[in-house]
Amino acid sequence: MGRGRQHRGRSKRNQLEDSKENVPKPLKSFDSNIQNRNWSNLDFEEYYKEQRIVKAEEWDSFMEILRKPLPAAFRVYSNGQFCDEIRSILENDFVKSLQAEAVESGELEAIKPLPWYPKNLAWHSNFSRKEIRKNQTLERFHEFLKLETEVGNMTRQEAVSMLPPLFLDVHPDHFVLDMCAAPGSKTFQLLEIIHESAEPGSLPNGMVVANDVDYKRSNLLIHQTKRTCTTNLIVTNNEGQHFPNCNSKRDLSTASEMYHHPIDQLLFDRVLCDVPCSGDGTLRKAPGIWRRWNSGSGNGLHSLQVVLAMRGLSLLKVGGRMIYSTCSMNPIEDEAVVAEILRRDGVLKSMFPSGKSDKDSTSGGGSSYEEMASISSDESAEEVCDLPLERCVRILPHDQNTGGFFIAVLHKVSPLPDFQEKPNQRKNLSTRGRKSAEKSSFEAVSDTVVAKPEEYTEEIVVEEAASVNGLKLEKESTSEEGIIELAQEVPPVQGKWKGLDPVVFLRDEAVINGIKTFYGIKDESFPLNGHLVTRNSDTSSKGNVKRIYFVSRSVKDVLELNIAVGQKIKIASVGLKMFEKQSARECEANSCSFRITSEGLPVILPYMTKQILYATMVDFKNLLEYKSIKFPDFVHPQFGQKAAEVSKGYCVVVLVDGTQKLGCEAVKVNSSTIAIGCWKGKASLTVMVTTVDCDQLIQRLAC
Repeated sequence: MGRGRQHRGRSKRNQLEDSKENVPKPLKSFDSNIQNRNWSNLDFEEYYKEQRIVKAEEWDSFMEILRKPLPAAFRVYSNGQFCDEIRSILENDFVKSLQAEAVESGELEAIKPLPWYPKNLAWHSNFSRKEIRKNQTLERFHEFLKLETEVGNMTRQEAVSMLPPLFLDVHPDHFVLDMCAAPGSKTFQLLEIIHESAEPGSLPNGMVVANDVDYKRSNLLIHQTKRTCTTNLIVTNNEGQHFPNCNSKRDLSTASEMYHHPIDQLLFDRVLCDVPCSGDGTLRKAPGIWRRWNSGSGNGLHSLQVVLAMRGLSLLKVGGRMIYSTCSMNPIEDEAVVAEILRRDGVLKSMFPSGKSDKDSTSGGGSSYEEMASISSDESAEEVCDLPLERCVRILPHDQNTGGFFIAVLHKVSPLPDFQEKPNQRKNLSTRGRKSAEKSSFEAVSDTVVAKPEEYTEEIVVEEAASVNGLKLEKESTSEEGIIELAQEVPPVQGKWKGLDPVVFLRDEAVINGIKTFYGIKDESFPLNGHLVTRNSDTSSKGNVKRIYFVSRSVKDVLELNIAVGQKIKIASVGLKMFEKQSARECEANSCSFRITSEGLPVILPYMTKQILYATMVDFKNLLEYKSIKFPDFVHPQFGQKAAEVSKGYCVVVLVDGTQKLGCEAVKVNSSTIAIGCWKGKASLTVMVTTVDCDQLIQRLAC
């Protein structure tokens, strides 16, 4: 009886699922029917009219653009191997070939480079997804975008989202913290900047810590940044407002005095604080916000945004720079947060001789915030007028056909005094925080908020507006004489974080020496000792190590400090996966059972002296097309002979021109070198590259 009922239940559920599949699904894209709907929210209109973020004569244009779909924008990966070629295709092919379609659609231009982004590497398209599929010419452009994005040569990113990393002024030796990093487009950009500025053939001395409290969201971040092939990244899963203060001098109770670590405190040269927000600047790509929007969404997030910004400033080095940004147009989440930071830092009228903000300004919030603050006391209103909030910038959608965004640049000019919590203060603050910080209706956020302390002194200095490659954006460079440290951090966690394997330095000399010997890597050129880590709780025997990650010197220093202070930082991903264990029979005869990963190959190839083969174009293309070729079947017998002679296991095939003697002498490799990983078996050579990457290379080599 029981089984029968269960069977009938399953059948019923299956019928229900089948019926659901037959129901037409709603369109995911912003098609023409949706565009023609009269998206409206009277509360939204009334609220923003009162805030005066838009001039009265521009209000209709503002509302009209909000109801239109957001144009596509994308960036070419500046450090990619084919960066120049892709940019040339865009400039010399698609700009011209798509122009007829643009005129037909009523647009002046089909695609164009964003004038304020360096080197024509960021582009704006006026076509929707539906229009891109309209005819053969547009379909070719669509396929081009899809392929280049899939293999990592491009990334799709909203135009206004590209701005914060540019204003940070990142250098290759900077330690950078991205506090709320997922999904990772800005982190990707920061890594690009760090690597682009480094000396050719060398790893930058700087690094990026990309933090996001949500482990699932950080997985997307890890996937995004994987394409940079960087050794200079740590992805962490800490609450931004409680990001650990790693100070080995202060934490003597947990730090081993015998443990050597080059840095004794983790502070950052640059901090990006792109906080959780109500997100009404994204109305054009998320039209569902029209229905859900209410003024309370921004109010409920204000306290969290303040403590996130304060924590970022406390982790910033003196002389460092922090960006505070949101994708909200709401002054409560924008100027009001900046104003609270300035007040907490002890700003005085005498610091700003220019005095009150321009009441006619609509560029960033001087008059908007005055209006919003009119409910406060006369003294507060006067104080707000004296804050240089006009130096913030609010990007409005109708100005440049973008989404909405807010940016303020803060500059720290002096150290902060320590702030110590009372024993029971954290519990009380957290309780009050849960009552005051409501969950956003658009995005789940942490409900732990740390309130303002009773005593502190700070100072702020504001720089003048500047421009980025022709785009004049007012920026606020604010500095403090003391942003408080938000109390004792989250208690140190000894050992393994729940759900995450610990980061362990690889000390197995047999494994390390085997890798160095097999691939001919010399310590003086590319040191492996001390730079290899694993994510395995048991590294007592090499049989347990499956993946080995390489970390830069800066990441190595931070990892050592984190161990010294009791592993306060919760690490989700670190460094670059460079070696992976291969359980093939061929490995049994070799001292090395680890192959080089595809993402690790570009970094280590310049330092390899063994297991390298050099192929001409014809044999290289054949390998890509047929995937596996027997030694006698190569076009050039000399190449087939060299392939037969190389040790069994993983090897690298480098593309060379026909004038070079195949395999007789090493070819100097650089960023433009084209190479693929292969597996040398008993009788053949097999490509160890994904089908997508093979197809992309075939197309690239055919040009």
